[in-house]
Amino acid sequence: MQTGLFPSFQRRKAVVESDCGELAIPFVLGGEGPPLLLLHGFPQTHAMWHKVAPALAQRFTVVASDLRGYGDAGKPSGDGHNFYGKRAMAADQWRLMRSLGYERFDILAHDRGARVAHRLALDHPEAVGRLMLLDIAPTLSMYEQTDLVFATVYWHWFFLIQKAPLPETLIGADPEFMLRSFMGGRHAGLKAFAPEAWAEYVRAARNPAAIHAMCEDYRASATIDLEHDREDRAAGRILRIPLRVLWGEFGGLNRCLRPLERWKDYAPDVQGRALPCGHYIAEELPELLIGEALEFFKGPR
Repeated sequence: MQTGLFPSFQRRKAVVESDCGELAIPFVLGGEGPPLLLLHGFPQTHAMWHKVAPALAQRFTVVASDLRGYGDAGKPSGDGHNFYGKRAMAADQWRLMRSLGYERFDILAHDRGARVAHRLALDHPEAVGRLMLLDIAPTLSMYEQTDLVFATVYWHWFFLIQKAPLPETLIGADPEFMLRSFMGGRHAGLKAFAPEAWAEYVRAARNPAAIHAMCEDYRASATIDLEHDREDRAAGRILRIPLRVLWGEFGGLNRCLRPLERWKDYAPDVQGRALPCGHYIAEELPELLIGEALEFFKGPR
């Protein structure tokens, strides 16, 4: 990754034990203070935090990592969709933070990373103090609310879960075209993305193994993740930590659902609001997100 995106951060790589053996997780590390883990969304990498991380590093020790299958992280294959279940992806990040000496930390996460963060907080409740999730509602809730509008706005959910190698082949024919069409077709268009960050997203997406991994991420969400979510609901497992959810006023989530109402079924201590932007909050409105994060994460632990 171009180092100019995080000039004051260390660029590092951890190797953690996982369900698929040893797994490499690249990350950047900067700042000092309480630990704060940043998790990115689809089809991006930890580069998406470059406008936010430096300011947060003035108050926190910031760790911004790549999710399994994304960027330069390990890309396992061969176990159905289980390798990309959110339980496995969350365990990677939990082990990463433990390897750095952090037994308890806060999380700020976007999109697919927010789904990983949700699972991490459920599976390792002792590890997560406070949780801020950007532009998602719970996966199970979203699938159960599917209608024509949802299927139109979230068309990629249903495209990416198709049997391999159909979506992989179509995306692989021109990965940059897919990114331009998908990311540029949202509220802010391509102007939200700094050239250096955009180059990183395109570089990462040109890897056929990354394309397959991203599809597996979505396939897992429509299979094993729903099994785990239903098990949690049957057992009454919910988030018992402070949760703040933010979403884009002009994004698809706000059009399809009432996100805060959906989250109240999963967390009793939840607050949130829409921000005047689209889906890519950290790159469209970084200053506003920084303010929200500093206010929320300064609370008692």
